[in-house]
Amino acid sequence: MSELETLKKQIETVGEEIKTLKTNGGDKETITKKVAELLAAKKAYADANNGIGVDGKPYEQPLSKAEKKKKAKAEKAAAASSDDQKAQGPNADKASKKAAKKAAAKAKKEAYKKGDVAPPAVAPVAQKKSKVDKKKKAPVQHSQQALKSFELMFNPNAPLATRFSPVIALSTAVLCNTAPDLTLTSNHKRQECFMGTPSGVVLSGDVAIARYIARTSSSGTDLLGGDDEESQGLVDMWLNYSSEMRASSVEASQEELRKSRIDAISKTLDEALSNQNSTYVVHDSLTIADIAIYAVLGFSSSVIDDINVEYSSAIRWVKQMSSSTALLEAQQLALSIGRHTIPDANSILEPLEEGMNALEGALPGRVVTRFPPEPSGYLHIGHAKAVLLNDYYARRYKGKLILRLDDTNPSKEKEEFQQAIIDDLKTLGVYPDKVTHTSDYFGVIEEYARQLIKDGLAFMDDTPQEKMQAERLARENSVHRNQSVQESLSLFDLMCSGKPEGANWCLRAKIDMQSVNGTLRDPVLYRQNLTPHHNTGTTFKAYATYDLACPIVDSLEGVTHALRTTEYNDRDEQYAWLQRALGLRRVRIHAFARLNFINTELSKRKLAWFVDNNVVSGWDDARFPTVRGITRRGLNVTALRKFIYSQGASRRIVTMEWTKFWAENKKYIDDSAKRFMAIAADKSEHCVLTIANYSSVLDASRSQYVTAAVHPKKLDMGKRVMKLSSKVILESIDVQGVEVGENIALMKWGVIKITKVEPGHLHGELVMDGNIKNTKRKLTWMAIDDDQSLKQTTFTKCIVTEFDNLISKEKLEEGEDFKDFVNPNTLAKSEVIGDAGLKNLNKDEVIQLERRGYFRVDRPYISDTKPLILFMIPDGKAKAMGGLSGKLAHR
Repeated sequence: MSELETLKKQIETVGEEIKTLKTNGGDKETITKKVAELLAAKKAYADANNGIGVDGKPYEQPLSKAEKKKKAKAEKAAAASSDDQKAQGPNADKASKKAAKKAAAKAKKEAYKKGDVAPPAVAPVAQKKSKVDKKKKAPVQHSQQALKSFELMFNPNAPLATRFSPVIALSTAVLCNTAPDLTLTSNHKRQECFMGTPSGVVLSGDVAIARYIARTSSSGTDLLGGDDEESQGLVDMWLNYSSEMRASSVEASQEELRKSRIDAISKTLDEALSNQNSTYVVHDSLTIADIAIYAVLGFSSSVIDDINVEYSSAIRWVKQMSSSTALLEAQQLALSIGRHTIPDANSILEPLEEGMNALEGALPGRVVTRFPPEPSGYLHIGHAKAVLLNDYYARRYKGKLILRLDDTNPSKEKEEFQQAIIDDLKTLGVYPDKVTHTSDYFGVIEEYARQLIKDGLAFMDDTPQEKMQAERLARENSVHRNQSVQESLSLFDLMCSGKPEGANWCLRAKIDMQSVNGTLRDPVLYRQNLTPHHNTGTTFKAYATYDLACPIVDSLEGVTHALRTTEYNDRDEQYAWLQRALGLRRVRIHAFARLNFINTELSKRKLAWFVDNNVVSGWDDARFPTVRGITRRGLNVTALRKFIYSQGASRRIVTMEWTKFWAENKKYIDDSAKRFMAIAADKSEHCVLTIANYSSVLDASRSQYVTAAVHPKKLDMGKRVMKLSSKVILESIDVQGVEVGENIALMKWGVIKITKVEPGHLHGELVMDGNIKNTKRKLTWMAIDDDQSLKQTTFTKCIVTEFDNLISKEKLEEGEDFKDFVNPNTLAKSEVIGDAGLKNLNKDEVIQLERRGYFRVDRPYISDTKPLILFMIPDGKAKAMGGLSGKLAHR
């Protein structure tokens, strides 16, 4: 990562921390320190970027409140002084002009009083130009605000049939393969649509914007009528006609008028198509004239119902237009900014999950997403967010999900990781429609690399890595940048041959070394690597970088929406450049924020360190943020999906707390978790309770057992049986401070009144009509025989395992080594004895040990020497339920 990229990431991170602190009411001193850190990072960025700030503008040192006040005061004084000078300078006749204007107005008023048609002649007064005149001379001022390059702003509530909707411009962009370059924004306060250009000009009007997009695109000439002047004239004629009809449609709100207008347009259209015997309104090629006429008709196939059956050519034309994928995509783009969908799609699309946004430009049945993990490690919670979002959009829009294993670096990848990724997706309930490898396209990618060289858009470079980084930071061209195409091709072949002479050479794109965006400063696209590839063996000796392979394969595999984290924001421009340079079908990028958690590292390299150094037992260790780790800890996959969807595809970067994550998980596991009781197995932690009236209050013929529902709200889940006895054991911590006369409750049995308190021993009597709800202490217990022995048939031996965070610091600062913050105490085990029914549990079942918490069965009960192993599942609370704290912090 370059210095500028590192500083930019630091600025974003600190900025989010400040927002979070302000939102949560953080203390003033901490906020002040963070603000100072942010300002220092911004200055460092500008210093390293030749005085240009992170916002792309010249950097200015921020002023304090006192300095701002002083500056404003000085500017006000200067303005007042300037006004005085103007009044005394060349404009001294201002007062006389004002007097003349008043005289003219007075004369006009007197003339009207006398009945004169016009006022008497007075000194001429300069007429103020109307706003309309100004608009005619300077149409670029219509929006009254600056727009970014290719930012298209419009009112999302504007009907498609009106001139205020940019549906013609959007259709043109889709047909020209430039729609992904547009940034769509809504403005409910204005009617007209606007678009910014690279030079800062703001265009207004759907047709004007459509013409500009077509003219600036290499494939847009045909849409304007081609090179034939007659065809161009016909396109203009139809555009004028459609503009007139589109403008009138605003007033034609009554159904009768609407149908009358459609009939008139259909008749004109039918005559033109029949007379020309053509497919489209201008000969046999689709032009923006067709799009404009279709827009007037409402941009929907439903208009066919209103067209006279005699106009067969017009009906055929509408059917053809309505089946165009490009026009359907444009329609969805126009509607999606207002969170609408194509009317015909409503019947097949499920409502959006809470927190999720519509996918821009998504067409039902045509969406293709992809999940491209590198097979160099196991999937973690961050990958889970990416794949679940991709899967959600593919399923909602009845499309396809591609799992593409991005195996472009043979030095890191293993078959073990490849299979693990596929297995982890099954765990998450994700089943891709297609599984591919980037290595399937190595030959094709190599040819595209040669095309870049032949087009003069790439060159070979052997500059040492450190020097190359320094040159990119200083925006200095490589000495090889202007090498000939033939030399570049020869060196590329040498690199790909695997010969030692080609080892130092790499292929670099020739983009823009002066760009503010560091990723455009001639990035590396290809390198030699002699490590045998796990799929292709030794067939290839050089491999494309992810930056080159991804835009190529995305386009070739038919991906419509590439979901990428905001870390790739700077690289998105590079991605688009490569697709344009290679003439590939463009792919729309949908950015979302990566998922970060406190006290957690998600770097595969750092996670591998924990495994290699035996800090954890493996990639499936329950302390690990891997998919295998969190599911082994007790994560419910449905809860994970809901949690991810609630975050949505938002671009806002936040660091989440695990408590919120586990609190969401609890909602789902609680509904199906069977209830059991267990107490510590260590006798030193026991207190015996003798129930004096046990035999007298229980009839000898009655069963010495009590039954209770395994779930208080799900009686159909069955019951559990617990043995009764005149002696029970309690946990000493539960009865600390208990007094004679106090009532305590034995859960699922009854109320006991304490009659005597001795060290390690209580005496009491069963209160037959006692109300458990009215007691303060509700305790778990286990029955024992009179000889105070615990029989194997009445209890289950269990090992309860607790976990803590591997990293002791919530968030590591830039430059801090994670190894300095490894928590030495992250795992604790305790032996407990529980209900006999625990013996019947299966692996992965989730239960609740009452007053202790939720647990997942990691290993079923086999024998006393191989007892039941339970993993504690966090529930999002700071304290354990029932006050029975464990050996580690409850989190």
